[in-house]
Amino acid sequence: MIRHFALLFLLLPGAVYAQPEDEIAGRLISSGAAGQIDLPLLKSDLSVDIQGDMATVQVRQVFVNPSDDPISAEYLFPLNQKAAVYAMQMQVGDEVVEAQIQQKQQAEQTYETAKQDGKAAALLTQHRPNMFTQNVANLMPGQPITVTLSYVQAVPKIDEAYELVLPLIVGPRYQGAVDFDPVPQDVALADFHEEDPAASTEIDGWMVSDLPQYPPVPRLTNPDMIEPARVSLNLILRGAVPVSNLTSATHDLQIGQSEGVISATFQDGRVIDNRNVVLRYELGGEETTAGVLAHHDERGGFVSVLIEPPKVPQPDQITARELVFVLDTSGSMGGEPLHASKRFMEAALQGLRPEDYFRVIRFSSDASEFASRAVPATGGNIRSGLRYVRSLRAGGGTEIDNAIRHAFATRQPANTLRIVVFLSDGYIGREADVLRTIRRQIGDARIYAFGVGAAVNRYLLDAMAEEGRGYARYVDPTQRASDVADTLARDLKSPVLTDIAIDWGELNVSEVVPQHIPDLFDGGAVRVLARYEGGGSADIRINGLVQGREAQMSLSPVLPAASDPQEDMHQGAAIPLIWARTKIADLDIAMAVQTGNPRKLEAQITDLGLNFNLQTQFTSFVAVSKRIVNTGDVPIGIAPVTLPQVEGVGPGAYPNTAFSGSSTPEPQTIFGLIILMTLGALRLTRGRRVVA
Repeated sequence: MIRHFALLFLLLPGAVYAQPEDEIAGRLISSGAAGQIDLPLLKSDLSVDIQGDMATVQVRQVFVNPSDDPISAEYLFPLNQKAAVYAMQMQVGDEVVEAQIQQKQQAEQTYETAKQDGKAAALLTQHRPNMFTQNVANLMPGQPITVTLSYVQAVPKIDEAYELVLPLIVGPRYQGAVDFDPVPQDVALADFHEEDPAASTEIDGWMVSDLPQYPPVPRLTNPDMIEPARVSLNLILRGAVPVSNLTSATHDLQIGQSEGVISATFQDGRVIDNRNVVLRYELGGEETTAGVLAHHDERGGFVSVLIEPPKVPQPDQITARELVFVLDTSGSMGGEPLHASKRFMEAALQGLRPEDYFRVIRFSSDASEFASRAVPATGGNIRSGLRYVRSLRAGGGTEIDNAIRHAFATRQPANTLRIVVFLSDGYIGREADVLRTIRRQIGDARIYAFGVGAAVNRYLLDAMAEEGRGYARYVDPTQRASDVADTLARDLKSPVLTDIAIDWGELNVSEVVPQHIPDLFDGGAVRVLARYEGGGSADIRINGLVQGREAQMSLSPVLPAASDPQEDMHQGAAIPLIWARTKIADLDIAMAVQTGNPRKLEAQITDLGLNFNLQTQFTSFVAVSKRIVNTGDVPIGIAPVTLPQVEGVGPGAYPNTAFSGSSTPEPQTIFGLIILMTLGALRLTRGRRVVA
């Protein structure tokens, strides 16, 4: 049975919680067995409290039902891949419910039971470390449901400044080559997520959870269909040392400063959620290159060591390099992203040293390259490489796994350091395949991952860089991309501090994370965490190599041996959560690259989630109201919250979303024309009513 939907093209400003039907921005209707179903509306508020290099964030999501009938909503949204989500709260009317952490299957059953009982309920599900869905049951007309998530994260230091990324939108994800049907005949918008929420695919004997269906993207056919003011920001920044230079290259901010505290909001109050928020700031008064934080509670002691590389001059002798440039030319890179990648490549090739070698590989549904082997960086070869880069066009899928195999398929020139430079938006769903291939083939090479886009899959690109002992940087093609691309391309850094190891002395530590300490580059930092027993004075020594020469640093912290009930989240109480989240990340990678027993790894992740009250891929927060809110017998439709088109991403990444929300958005097809013709034929009209 074909079910139809229509977009209403009436756009008048005003509050979205109390508007006549034909004045609701972002209105999208599905008609099915239960009648027409309006997609829920959304408002989000971000409250960010940063102290030093530790951030506590609250994400408040308000869901509103603009229809006459009860519906259940599903919202696909991102969080920072390093976020330790430790609490969730739901409010329905004057009832406030604290969510409980449960095993994923139990939480899903709790949610379904509440849904059938007519109670309001909210279920948080993690699909990837940076991709979540919020399910809300029994969203009643005129009765908004508010869900608030709380998380903590350490703010990484990147290129001499601290950088906090607040993701606002999940970009499309390419799942691999599939048979593409531009107009599904058996998928209804109201059936957005009626499939098994725990659905998975078997890959090499491993069961890998599937991604959720991608929501409708009405902006593809009418750019004004999404409410333009969905997200607000309220940020406070302070520190034990002076803080300064809070900036954002992605959003205009209204910044205030008083008594050493910096506050910030969006310049226009609210913004559309079509790009990530990137904030950078500086901390003054730093005189050391390492520091220790510790916390002790009923679970024991937790210690964090922050390491920064020494500031040393560049060496006189620089190892010759083989630069392997791997460019994503898939459909989602069309337009501004590919233009920024080409600008990056022009600067990078022109900046090669005479002793270097280079290769250029392009990939989409397949992979090909400029030359069959690495060529010397002569003037003629560089000019030929530039002509090849300028000729590239976007189109097709994102088979990045093939590109990685291509990058390591040739023999490396003698006496060189191989550096594989990826330029991509990372819009794929099979991250595990990519990481597994890298671990198997990386050898002594380095991977530098450059994300190009306004809502890049940072989880994938950061993980690629970590596996490749390199670094990740990001270019927003809608914000001075040329300047940023030039700067990054001309500064392909070599690591300053390598082979890092920590000698804990007499301190009894266990479960040190991350399992593999990455190399450190100029202007960066790495945090190493562990559990400890006892407390008191400790002698810790950091060992490493600085440009091949042995280097050491000694620290003598005093670690607490008992709990401090007065300690707040910024003074150290966040350390256990960040340790547990980092431990979970290590286990996630182990599962992705198939190192270890999957059942044992799953049990470890589940135990960490339950013991530390953390959202994971195997644990979920679920909240259920005490009151029954839905006393009728009207069938409940399931409706997704619509997403805007990611800024700078063309329609080629979304050929299928306006009907079924495919999680396989590429390759490009003529589907955009089909959408326009179909929408014109299926447009519906309804009478006016007031949504309270």
